[in-house]
Amino acid sequence: MKPSYVGLVGDVGGTNARFAVVDAQGHIRNPRIFPAKDYTTITEVIGEYLETTCGRKRPPRAVIAVAGPVVDGEIEFTNLDWQISEGDLIADFGFEAVKLLNDFAAQALACPTLDPEELKPIGPKLKGGSDCPMVVLGAGTGFGVAGLARADRGDVSVATEGGHAAFAPTDEVEVEVWRRLQARYGRVSVERLLSGPGLFDLYRALGDIEGTPAPLADQREVTEAGNGGDPLADRTLDRFCGILGSVAGDLALTFGARGGVFISGGIAPRLGDRLDRGGFRARFEDKGRLADYVRQIPTSLVLHPYPAIVGSARELAQMERL
Repeated sequence: MKPSYVGLVGDVGGTNARFAVVDAQGHIRNPRIFPAKDYTTITEVIGEYLETTCGRKRPPRAVIAVAGPVVDGEIEFTNLDWQISEGDLIADFGFEAVKLLNDFAAQALACPTLDPEELKPIGPKLKGGSDCPMVVLGAGTGFGVAGLARADRGDVSVATEGGHAAFAPTDEVEVEVWRRLQARYGRVSVERLLSGPGLFDLYRALGDIEGTPAPLADQREVTEAGNGGDPLADRTLDRFCGILGSVAGDLALTFGARGGVFISGGIAPRLGDRLDRGGFRARFEDKGRLADYVRQIPTSLVLHPYPAIVGSARELAQMERL
């Protein structure tokens, strides 16, 4: 006999769709990962997951974190040729209630609940203010940003499209990188550099600026080669970490995130100890007259494999209380 679950939770990004169920005690069960490229619609993935996990006894509610802006209960994915609405999911699967939320907004809900072993400090070990805002950001297929406002009545996540804010160069090398990307794409956003495709564009741009051959084929090869000592790839990863630090510091100022800044996404965990070697934190703190302000803000790498699932489960619990 299959167990009974109170809800379906998910995290759908540009590369993978992750789903799990939540039991009556609030525990997350049966997580599975589905490559998005293998499916034509999100309903196809959900149908397969529910059939193999729950059979006919479907959970009554669903909370699904999605990569992109949710407008009036609908999502058209930024980096994936899918679209869905809360109404569609209710009609297709018979849920009593469905909530779609931005994937980084879900991660923001998860951050204050993560255990110490699920976080790795970047730079000095600092303690954030317990009632202060937080921000989570990360590079993967794209670049996501969300804030978390904290209050006695509960936490409120703030979904944003901060990855599409303009990239701000900080030295002559980055000005030259910007010029090359501007010539190719037009407007240069943060996501044009801080993403998987952006990492590869950064590698090629640095090679062009230096007059150095850049023979690697994609961002995965750049990451592997950089961690293996390839000089150009190594410089690319260092530059990537520096830019990430600058952007993280800007977002800390924007949100007043004295509760902490959390780095998530698929790329950062592959950078090894590079984030902690100085470049990220130095540029995070390099904020002129506000340097002392950001110097007191803790920065952490999220190690939990499913933070958006954790946040979706937290949102599901809130739905049950209403």
